[in-house]
Amino acid sequence: MRRISTVTLLFATVLAAAAHADVAQRDWQVDGVTRSALIHVPDSMKTTPTPVIFAFHGHGGTMAHAARTFAYHRHWPEAIVVYMQGLPTPGQLTDPEGKRPGWQRTPGDQGDRDLHFFDTVLASLKSDYKVDTKRIYCTGHSNGGGFTYLLWGVRHDVFAAVAPSAAGAARNRGLLKPLPALHVAGTNDQLVKYAWQEQTMDMVRRLNGCDTDGAPWASSGDLVGTIYKSSKSAPFVSLISPGTHKFPEEAPALIVKFFKEHVKNWP
Repeated sequence: MRRISTVTLLFATVLAAAAHADVAQRDWQVDGVTRSALIHVPDSMKTTPTPVIFAFHGHGGTMAHAARTFAYHRHWPEAIVVYMQGLPTPGQLTDPEGKRPGWQRTPGDQGDRDLHFFDTVLASLKSDYKVDTKRIYCTGHSNGGGFTYLLWGVRHDVFAAVAPSAAGAARNRGLLKPLPALHVAGTNDQLVKYAWQEQTMDMVRRLNGCDTDGAPWASSGDLVGTIYKSSKSAPFVSLISPGTHKFPEEAPALIVKFFKEHVKNWP
């Protein structure tokens, strides 16, 4: 058996601590259950109207892994970033027994526990900090992307823009209203099939009153962005790679760029 040295373990511990040095855990009581998130809060949050990003891990993920792989706070350190932690949830495509953490899929599912969690955290942020209510954003991957689509549908008036990844909106498409949106997808995604995601992206473009033809947007590595202008002030960006279901490491910087381009212009 290979022996792991004390130095190696110490180095790994230091790296793990560094990855989360600029986020801190907070807990809330929601419907009698303790819910948690890792939060990055900039120094200016008490005096300056501050944007907020809510980020949701995929099924089986954790807030710690989300903070490390999404790392939106590294790309936008002036924003409050909230990496939410899900609870054990039956998976639509995997984990039917619900042993791993995830998010509700539709209104009423799981007693709306995750919608209540979101509402509680947002109210808490508004109470504790100087939140810029015209710059609140939501993003998530896989099951977290599906929850992003659900939040878009049932909390539409909260957000300036959303950015789901590797997800579909078939169950909640009737709830959606025009909103600036970016969708990340891999053409070789074998879990949430790319064809399913294409149907969702086509639906969003129609909903948002977008042009049929897109124009080049930002790209990075294998990710290629295409923007579709909207007659309803709700442009859509597709961010496509030849990748699989894995969240692309180049995506966070482009998602932050998209968020920075959009400020809510309605009450």
